[in-house]
Amino acid sequence: MKTSEKAENKFREGYNCAQSVIWSYANKLNLDPDLALRISNGFGGGMGRKQEVCGAVSGAIMVLGMMYGRGENEDREKQEKSYAKVREFIDKFEARFKTVNCKALLDGCELLTAEGQEMFKNKNLKEKCCSYVAYAAELLSQE
Repeated sequence: MKTSEKAENKFREGYNCAQSVIWSYANKLNLDPDLALRISNGFGGGMGRKQEVCGAVSGAIMVLGMMYGRGENEDREKQEKSYAKVREFIDKFEARFKTVNCKALLDGCELLTAEGQEMFKNKNLKEKCCSYVAYAAELLSQE
């Protein structure tokens, strides 16, 4: 099964967008899957449902950090490479979806209101989120 399919399936199980992306890469990164879910938990819904940066994007940025990021006692060059990879990822995501803003990606749906939750269900916006999660994981597989 492709990593993008794993990520989408995890999202369909009820985990948030950020969790689904990072979880799908946990084994490849030698990261405990449960820890991956816990670390990324607050990034769902554009960070605690505040609808800022899409959680799928945040999860992908965490994965890129683990792949390319600067650790303790490492050269700053690694940090610059990591930043470049993040910019490249965001550029590709925006090229496809026009934004990385969760609220915009969900057609203005307000996730923190009862009306917004109803809109999310009635307009089947979960399917949009599935596509964001799958695409984020797919982009990472090209790394």
